[in-house]
Amino acid sequence: MSLPKTLAEDVARNLVMVARLIDEDPEEAYAYARIALRLASRVAAVREAAGFAAYATQKYAEALAEFRASRRMTGSVDLWPVMADCERGLGRPERAMAMAGEPEVQKLDKAGQVEMRLVAAGARRDMGQIDAAIVTLQSPELASNSVQPWTPRLRYAYADALLEAGREDEAREWFGKALEADKDGSTDASDRLAALDGVEFVDVLGDDETAEADAADEVASGDLDHEDDMRDDADLDDEQDEDQDGAGDGSVKA
Repeated sequence: MSLPKTLAEDVARNLVMVARLIDEDPEEAYAYARIALRLASRVAAVREAAGFAAYATQKYAEALAEFRASRRMTGSVDLWPVMADCERGLGRPERAMAMAGEPEVQKLDKAGQVEMRLVAAGARRDMGQIDAAIVTLQSPELASNSVQPWTPRLRYAYADALLEAGREDEAREWFGKALEADKDGSTDASDRLAALDGVEFVDVLGDDETAEADAADEVASGDLDHEDDMRDDADLDDEQDEDQDGAGDGSVKA
């Protein structure tokens, strides 16, 4: 669907803001998405952006409705995994599992299929089926030494499931593998490894040293205030002396 030039520019500006803010300020991104939706609700890209903005703010029912609308307009299956994850967000993991077995999954590209596997494993965990979740994540993509965009998240999810199952040594190994692949810091694998190794991050200053530093700052601040008051008093004395000198030298015209 084509839009008049001015309207298309307004919609585009709002969509740019959605993309720019969705990670740092999802609520603000959602507000821009709603504006774009009011301007052009019949444009598939707008419905998709509105869906992701709602998803980022955990408005899963709204997100699912927008994703479904976009899919009806385009016929694409690309949103299938995130639609299934919305079902999880709504407390319906069994529906997410059902979607994982639908023919649409076979039409996804490799990234989409890995994403669907992550969602299915999450649904298994939602239902308390931790061993099934581990099996779900075991795949050629997990075993591959090739690093792809999805590799850190896949390895991290596997490590996390292993840890929940009490398989700590294996979990540590896979958190390490996730960290090796995670060049952009998209996961907190390093923190999870540190926690498993009993490493605690503490302030360089202890509590006593911090208190002493705060007290020193207060004293220094008080000294500066006292010096300012002394300067103000000295200035006031000088002004009074000048007034008195002026009064003594002045004369009255007849």
